[in-house]
Amino acid sequence: MFPSLLCVALPVAAIEVDGRIDPGEWQGARHVTGFRKVQPLNLEPGSLTTEAWIMATPDGLAIAFRNPQPQSVTWTRQRVQRDFNAQVDRVNLMVDFDGDGRTGYNFTVASTGGVSDSVITNENQFNDDWDGHWLHAVSEDGDGWSVEMLIPWYIAPMRKGENGMRTIGIQLDRVIGSTGERMAWPGASFERPRYLSEFEPVEVAQYSQSLLAVTPYVSGLYDNIGGSGDFEGGLDLFWKPNGQFQLTATVNPDFGQVESDDLVINFSATETFISDKRPFFTENQGLFEFTTPSDDSQLLYTRRVGGPADDGDGAGDIDAAIKLNGSLGGTKYGVFLAEEADDAGRTFAALRLVRDFQGQNLGAMLTRVERPFLDREATVFGVDHNWRPSDRVSVESRLIGSRIDDDGETERGSGGSVFVNYEMDAGWRQQWLAMHFGDTLQINDFGYLARNNLNYGHWQVQRRFTGLEETSRYSSKDWRARVSHTSNDHGQRLNDQFRISRQSQLRDGSSEYMQLNLNSSGVNDRLTRGNGVIEMPANFNSYFEYSRPRKGDWAWLLYADMFSGGLAGNDKVGYDFEFRPTYFVSDAFSIYGGLYYERIPDWLVWQRDNLVGGFDERSVRLKAGLDWTIDTRQELRIKLQAIGLDAELQQAWRIDGSGRAVASAEPVDDFSVRNLGFQIRYRYELAPLSYLYVVYGRGGFDLTQDADGPFPALEDSFQLRDDEQFLVKLSYRFEI
Repeated sequence: MFPSLLCVALPVAAIEVDGRIDPGEWQGARHVTGFRKVQPLNLEPGSLTTEAWIMATPDGLAIAFRNPQPQSVTWTRQRVQRDFNAQVDRVNLMVDFDGDGRTGYNFTVASTGGVSDSVITNENQFNDDWDGHWLHAVSEDGDGWSVEMLIPWYIAPMRKGENGMRTIGIQLDRVIGSTGERMAWPGASFERPRYLSEFEPVEVAQYSQSLLAVTPYVSGLYDNIGGSGDFEGGLDLFWKPNGQFQLTATVNPDFGQVESDDLVINFSATETFISDKRPFFTENQGLFEFTTPSDDSQLLYTRRVGGPADDGDGAGDIDAAIKLNGSLGGTKYGVFLAEEADDAGRTFAALRLVRDFQGQNLGAMLTRVERPFLDREATVFGVDHNWRPSDRVSVESRLIGSRIDDDGETERGSGGSVFVNYEMDAGWRQQWLAMHFGDTLQINDFGYLARNNLNYGHWQVQRRFTGLEETSRYSSKDWRARVSHTSNDHGQRLNDQFRISRQSQLRDGSSEYMQLNLNSSGVNDRLTRGNGVIEMPANFNSYFEYSRPRKGDWAWLLYADMFSGGLAGNDKVGYDFEFRPTYFVSDAFSIYGGLYYERIPDWLVWQRDNLVGGFDERSVRLKAGLDWTIDTRQELRIKLQAIGLDAELQQAWRIDGSGRAVASAEPVDDFSVRNLGFQIRYRYELAPLSYLYVVYGRGGFDLTQDADGPFPALEDSFQLRDDEQFLVKLSYRFEI
């Protein structure tokens, strides 16, 4: 494919980003028409005409959209907060500044002026934890609405061009909020395995911008339980002297809780993955993405830095951290260093290299963690290769090795994966996946892997239906069928599975998903934490979710699940469901409240050594809150989560040497859990990436040996007060 040429012969004038597309300003820009439907993915012409313009200027990459919209097509007037995910009228610019399909950036502007931005990696994985500084404006008239964007060249590291030009990859799209229709140029879709590498190559004039930005902060926290206060100060530094080098550093970073994580109650042997929203760790982190097809796995999991300290005394205290991104010729590189304080402090280091070739790219990553308190050093090395042998086939390969020096003992491990996708005709696709993680592979000192000691393979076939009758309530249906095998590295079968699922888009903008898994018998080798495996009978699980965007004053989400499991297998069936409506008092103010109920009739919970309790578990979870977009700079958010869980013992079990569960009369207590998280957060944007936060938070956790029922436990959770804090944080970004 030859890159499209963006005319640069004429002198480039400055763009006034006011949302009004002045023909004089955009003279010489690339004019884009011919937007095609990608949701539903039939590549037919969009139902509404859309035009766009692309132009490289010394100040940045300039994009304009003209979106005619007759009054017969409902306009969504809902105001949204930054990094929104509401289905509203909006446009998107997706850009790969190096044009190599490795890292992309998504810039979204809603018709009401709200924005969202995210990083795209692994072809079609979006992460909205990153926030960039870019310009945007919206204007509206009787016939439609218009958007202008200006993306500064310093927003991301990028390779040097050739002969004063550079080739970037671009996709532009528009979403109609009332129907969910998405139309794009070119017709690439993130629903396909290949997305980033399908962007339109566009050749633009090479410009370079330098930037030095210093963001000092001050914060004050008052602990209402301990009756004490704390005052902190520090700064973040961003320096980009040219397009090929970028440095980000932080000194005494403040990770005060201005973003609240969802409550999780986890009695399993698998660690819960939590994404990172701390600014230093999200700034241009895309290069360090090294993942495998295993859920959430990655070699560099930034939540480890400043995570629970090795001495068990709270979180680690970070002295400083630094991150370098750049390119040398055709090779991209990244360096990450972080140092924690005190005797229990850890030292984290990572080196990343990536090289792009025709139709493929190759990368390597080395991480190292020194943990002197534990007398432990962990080194992990990985190689990732992405290959596109044809327009229809893509292959992703990963190889990982680890070396752990722990208290004088050395242990090595290895793992790898191969992921193949094949795009066929008439909406058919096939997928093959093979993974192996040895039982001595360890990457969790710096990375995240849900489990090692794993062999997994699956074959999947998919068929997309888009040519549905106009009378159908569906605009598209995507059916998938999968067969898989999972075993551990000792040849023990965990389970075989047959899965069938359907993802559907409705003509009113709603979405629907359903899935059925039929699981064979096998063993559970994790429940007893290394004290033997348990033979498990065959079981099933099914899932249904329906999401309806705002219609009038209401939007809502519904999902339900039915499943079997435990030692009872299919003899006992559990279920859960949630209903979460949202009421819009106005376009700027909404209230939501949802209730989740769960029943697991044979819930296995490890007690000690090879003793397991089988419980009848019931839990209730409440999620409620409000979102108020006061104006373009101010927002107020209230978030409440409460959980009441009740578990009544049905039978205690001992696991014998052959994996059989033997009934035991040993005493095992009923128990209940109460968990509360409540936050009120006010945010005022003083200037781009400069904020004043005022936050009140309260929470608690309680585990008791009783079982009075989930609703009394939920009610009691509102009395919890383990933590109660008031935080004020001010940060201001100075750009030089």
